Amino acid sequence: MRANVKEILLRNAAMLFSRSGYNAVSLRDVAKAAGVNVGSLTYHFGSKANLLREIYERHTHPMNARRLELLGEARRISDPDERLMAILRAYVVPAFVSSSDGDGGGAEFTRMRAVLSAEGNPDAQAIIADAFDQTSRTFIEALAECVPGASLESLVWRSQFLLGGLYYALINPERITRLSNGAVDGNDRDAAIEHLVEATYASFRSLSETASVVAAADNTKPSGKRVSE
Repeated sequence: MRANVKEILLRNAAMLFSRSGYNAVSLRDVAKAAGVNVGSLTYHFGSKANLLREIYERHTHPMNARRLELLGEARRISDPDERLMAILRAYVVPAFVSSSDGDGGGAEFTRMRAVLSAEGNPDAQAIIADAFDQTSRTFIEALAECVPGASLESLVWRSQFLLGGLYYALINPERITRLSNGAVDGNDRDAAIEHLVEATYASFRSLSETASVVAAADNTKPSGKRVSE
């Protein structure tokens, strides 16, 4: 019975956080939505921060594990361009295919992530960092291997743009359908994955081209040394 109550609390907390954010939702709000008293909530979790942490752990562990598994396969590809594409797919695909309550994805959890990231609550920020930062750094390192010479600044910014595109594609696919006047199905996950990966591939691939141009320009500059006659 306790396990059932705990699951109900987790589901209702995620729903409320995704709709109203972390700051606006109280433990009493969660308990009311779950149909239990506040004492039951504090018994299972102790605090609102612990409640949020468990929501993140349950959702992100499976997704991060799948991402790292696919990343390991991608890093064994010798061709850097093919490896870059595979690394990006390793990051994107698990977020789309994880769509149930327990496997790391779904629009509700993704919406909650986006809302909480924007709120800036210190507790939530620490939980988000614990859930994703190490995996994100591992992906950035792998991306750097595919685009030699790219600056860390460029890699981190473009990784952030990828995350933003991923968020929006997951939580608001209807906008794609609306802007295309119905010609494009925003809920077509396979198409969303392909377009997001291709666009991000072009973004990261251009870093290698830019680095090559800069290196070539440096090589053509005068050395500043006078040649003896």
